[in-house]
Amino acid sequence: MLAQAAPADSSPAAKPGALGLAEAKAAQESALLSVLDSTLFYEVLLGEMTAQEGDAAAGFSLLLDAARKTGDAQLYQRATDIALQARSGDAALQAAVAWKQAQPASREANRYVLQILIALNRIADTLEPLKTEIRMAPDAERIAVLASVPRAYARATDRKLASSVVESALADYLASPATASMAWTTAGRMRLGADDKEGALEAAKRGQAADPRAEGPVVVALELIDRKLPQAEALVKSYLDSKDSATQVLPEIRMAYARVLIDAQRYAEATAQLQIVTREKPDAPDGWLVLGTLQLQDNQLALAQVSLERYVALALKAPQPEQSPNLAQAYLSLAQLAEKRKDYAAAENWLGKIENPAALAQAQTRRASILASQGKLDEGRRLIHSLPERSPQEARLKLNAEVGLLREVKQYRQAHQLLAQALVKTPEDTDLLYEQSMLAEKLGLLDEMERLLRQVIQLKPDYHHAYNALGYSLADRNVRLPEARELVLKAVAFAPADPFIKDSLGWVEFRLGNKAEAMQILEAAYKAKPDAEIAAHFGEVLWSMGQRDRAVAIWKEGRLMNPDNETLLETLKRLKVKL
Repeated sequence: MLAQAAPADSSPAAKPGALGLAEAKAAQESALLSVLDSTLFYEVLLGEMTAQEGDAAAGFSLLLDAARKTGDAQLYQRATDIALQARSGDAALQAAVAWKQAQPASREANRYVLQILIALNRIADTLEPLKTEIRMAPDAERIAVLASVPRAYARATDRKLASSVVESALADYLASPATASMAWTTAGRMRLGADDKEGALEAAKRGQAADPRAEGPVVVALELIDRKLPQAEALVKSYLDSKDSATQVLPEIRMAYARVLIDAQRYAEATAQLQIVTREKPDAPDGWLVLGTLQLQDNQLALAQVSLERYVALALKAPQPEQSPNLAQAYLSLAQLAEKRKDYAAAENWLGKIENPAALAQAQTRRASILASQGKLDEGRRLIHSLPERSPQEARLKLNAEVGLLREVKQYRQAHQLLAQALVKTPEDTDLLYEQSMLAEKLGLLDEMERLLRQVIQLKPDYHHAYNALGYSLADRNVRLPEARELVLKAVAFAPADPFIKDSLGWVEFRLGNKAEAMQILEAAYKAKPDAEIAAHFGEVLWSMGQRDRAVAIWKEGRLMNPDNETLLETLKRLKVKL
């Protein structure tokens, strides 16, 4: 592969064939000694000894001189390696170039030159060595070599130059049917690295046109979906939809697409992809874990239990499963599920299975939640206080855990006080300021909430949650509605697929009297993310438009998802609806 150096290939002794390692090494040494007279042998021996004693420059010179005199690939490689180990890039390049000049047919010599030039950031000079590397690769290896190019150039400082050089080297392969798809994939990955999104998308399209069954172009497109390029997702869907039972999609592709959808908060679509993965590859564990996590998030407890336990059964077959962070996450999710059912003994049983040290703090936090759920809040807080605090990160995790615990049991004032103490130390921490604003709203401190949210926006203008929260708060109170709409639209611009932001926009439109527009927006939000709060708003819009049977059906669904949702309960009470 391009990114790895293999043994020198110009000497028959470098290819041991059926010989054992010890016999092969002896054969190599014998072949080398046969071309050395006593003077050269002494020079090589002295060079090795000198290098091992710390004088790399002298050892390098002696070995390079011996290599030039003998033309031996092993000596050229050894001289180059000594220079590389001494971090002398220029000397390494000198030896590798000399090697290549002495043995122009050596792919290994050319590979060393290429890698050293990249390491020295002499990107423009890599064009010819890269062309040679691709040309000299056997047909069976060429696709793999093309695939390895972006990794080789990953540390280039001038990404645009690297992309241009690589594309020039690929010119012949972009047009060849045998290599076009992978060559365009490589070009796309290089363009991605150079932040050329449109160019990367065009490369992905051309790669897919060359071979609709190839995964490479789809992988490039997946990286572009969240960059406001809708054509990228169309390319992914084209690939997924074109597959039949004889040419199944790799589960890794569907998993990657599902994760992109989750990141975009398009949970219903992600679930659909994961259901296909688990149906087509029922023995692939990761699909079950992610599906179970989504089902738990949607309060589909029975389905989540099946999916998560299926993951655990598959994961336990792996070597050293107890060290897997994913297995620990599954146990945490199963404990949370049991806690939702108020089966605290089962929750503790799942937590007791966690052996991964990195997840023990999360396990303790979950135990604290279980204690709080049983009315033992002080015990739960003490459990969190007992967690180690060896770094600022651990201190922050403890703070978040305690604030979250207090929120769970609706101890908003205590959580507010705790955050106020933390903000004294870090007054411009936008995450803490946002969390404090939400607690202020719970406490009815609306002026404080607005002040904090505006502070967040000033400190971090792309913090879309702050725009959404402030806009929704104004709409919910039915005040300053034009401003509320403007704020929510700013949030939409940052996160257009977020169903909760769509919910806010629908609620604003409803308050403004645009009922048909509100219904359309809320229906799309509810479809993307069935949630009790969205159900409350969607149902109220339907109710106001006379579609009362449908409104009741939506509210019943919302109650099944979360019977304790405050917005839903308040809506039903205000409208005097009994389900």
